[in-house]
Amino acid sequence: MIKVAVILTGVLLLAAYLVLLERKLLGRFQARIGPNRAGIFGLLQPVSDGIKLLTKEDVIPQGAHRRIFLFAPAVVAATALLTFAVVPMGPDLHLGGRKIPMVVTDMNVGLLYVFAMASLSVYGVVLGGWASDSKYAMLGSIRGAAQMISYELALGLSIVPVVMLAGSLSLVDIVDAQAGRPFILVQPLAFVIFFLSAMAESKRIPFDLPEAEAELGSGYHTEYSGMRFGMFFLGEYVQMQVLGALTAVFFLGGWRGPFLPAPLWLLVKIVLVVTAMIWIRATLPRFRYDQLMGLGWKFLIPAALINIVITGFVMVGI
Repeated sequence: MIKVAVILTGVLLLAAYLVLLERKLLGRFQARIGPNRAGIFGLLQPVSDGIKLLTKEDVIPQGAHRRIFLFAPAVVAATALLTFAVVPMGPDLHLGGRKIPMVVTDMNVGLLYVFAMASLSVYGVVLGGWASDSKYAMLGSIRGAAQMISYELALGLSIVPVVMLAGSLSLVDIVDAQAGRPFILVQPLAFVIFFLSAMAESKRIPFDLPEAEAELGSGYHTEYSGMRFGMFFLGEYVQMQVLGALTAVFFLGGWRGPFLPAPLWLLVKIVLVVTAMIWIRATLPRFRYDQLMGLGWKFLIPAALINIVITGFVMVGI
């Protein structure tokens, strides 16, 4: 319970300040100042945003399916938070003759658990759009479901060579297998496929077709306001942390690194991956929908399958 409390507190705090980091970085990329009024250097801006969302009126459309409409945002936020249960934060601690694992639970099928949570997050998007009784929201949710399911295939296939090299589905074992070298050095193609698929899974620009404000208002959460919109927003930034942590675990050696404490190394790698996502958002325009689906089905999935075959041949040859 202590580990759960520490991880939840850290994840929620980091999510709040990743919003500030993104706004500051986008300001620098676009020759703007960014938020700087609330507190020194704008450090209290996340607190101000939280108060604003909590005090806004929570509006429910007249034709909405009330229970599902209220429930959908919690699905998006909860599935993202639950994924951290299998992410290793460091090596085992030894206190008073007891071994304390630096992970909430070390499942021998931890990777399957990660993909189960990713699959469940689709329901939050679909139910939120359907229950809103809005054509814009419904179109956004259908887009989101098609996009997330499509890129889950490429995401899962890109990890197969990592599992082959590590010989385990446990995230702890995958990190341990990178004691000699991180897998990004031996699986650069898998890393690229995983990173692109992860951005599409998180619906980040240039993959934000489920929102597409120029076409759909705000997509699947058009009808949400107040803290329920905030939960969709929170889920997006927690999901960015999850994808940053998984990228670190699968390809960057997880918590491994010199000089700094293990949890701090994992945090540094998460922030670096999230910063790369923000940089890409500031650089590239949004894809058309046919380009988005074509990239996944025509390029990423075949490339992932070819990479699995090549990895198998090399491992058998060695």
